[in-house]
Amino acid sequence: MEEAIARGGLAPGAGLPTVRALAARLRVSPSTVAASYRLLQARGLATGRGRRGTRVAPRPPVRAPRPDPRVPSRLRDVATGNPDPAFLPPLGPALRSLSPTPSLYGEPAHRPALLEAAARQLAADRIPAEAVAVVAGAMDGIERVLQAHLRPGDRVAVEDPGYSGVLDLLGALALVPEPVALDDEGVRPEPLAAALRNGARALVLTPRAQNPTGAALSPARARRVRGVLEGFPDLLVLEDDHAGPVAGVPALTVGHGRRGPWAVVRSVSKWLGPDLRLAFLAGDPTTVARVEGRQALGSGWVSHLLQDLVAALCSDPGSDEALSRAARAYRERRDALLSALGRRGVAAHARSGLNVWVPVAEEGPVVAGLAAAGWAVRGGERYRLRSSPAIRVTTAALLPSEAERLAGDLAGLLRPGRRTAPA
Repeated sequence: MEEAIARGGLAPGAGLPTVRALAARLRVSPSTVAASYRLLQARGLATGRGRRGTRVAPRPPVRAPRPDPRVPSRLRDVATGNPDPAFLPPLGPALRSLSPTPSLYGEPAHRPALLEAAARQLAADRIPAEAVAVVAGAMDGIERVLQAHLRPGDRVAVEDPGYSGVLDLLGALALVPEPVALDDEGVRPEPLAAALRNGARALVLTPRAQNPTGAALSPARARRVRGVLEGFPDLLVLEDDHAGPVAGVPALTVGHGRRGPWAVVRSVSKWLGPDLRLAFLAGDPTTVARVEGRQALGSGWVSHLLQDLVAALCSDPGSDEALSRAARAYRERRDALLSALGRRGVAAHARSGLNVWVPVAEEGPVVAGLAAAGWAVRGGERYRLRSSPAIRVTTAALLPSEAERLAGDLAGLLRPGRRTAPA
């Protein structure tokens, strides 16, 4: 079977014979077939789906990620998802403040000054910071937490639509996504409960600045989600707070305070710069200890130069005001496009973050039509499992005057009979 999967004779998602049927065909013991199926699952090549049987893993356990298409220079780029460089702090002063003394083997993995800065920021958002680690960005933290608790074939509840990087990561880890519908206030409790009853062993959610929809948990929705989670005390809850202080809404968390494992990952990429590959990871002591233990066996630590640089940027006296200024600008730009689309009768979603999600009947024609008008936007297919078509527009650097033109061009492509209702 492994050879057939490698050659392509067994395609991703293909169903495998039942244990009894294959045992009868091969004239071997059913326990031999069952053991073989367990080995396939352990190697990330197959997934067990209860009464639905065993299937070839939906994606290969290791594969090259799909590169984002390059945006032609003639197009206005509102597709890439970058923060506005104008709101990223200058690195020169912080770099000049760093110690020239080299770091050597045997030093503590995490800089105390950075841990203190992380603890202050997390505590201000009422996120416990008794156990904090430093990881190489949000996706590194998510991967390490998932690997600390799950094994190939496990099911993971994820937002639908959700971040394409997380969906690709689940495939690379041979984990099975269990889609959970969401609205502007975050994951919906009813489909979340259904996904957990279907056997999901972990939940990955974005509490604010959800990519691609801009959804953000409201206090009422957070309470309802916590109520659902109470019925699943062993569930791993992993929250991706990637936008942090520039998300535009207060932080809310649903993971801690439970008996089960939890973690919150907060990257600095959106508010200090994407090239600073660093994130804070807070969680229950067992989860953080497992992440640190595995990190020690591999990369060892996140560069102390990066840690010192981020600590210096976080401790700058003007840091809080600069972050507030960036959050206000992102909110104004996001709201400008939402208002311009609303005046033209086009439904769109974005309570927070850097993106606006616009439902459409067909993604390809809209993306092509906007390209012809001079705009590069992102089609929603990469973010969707079962949800309806849409496009993603990054508004981080979109000026209000540009928002009017973009809204007009988009409305011109969406004939009245083709507009969709809000998700």
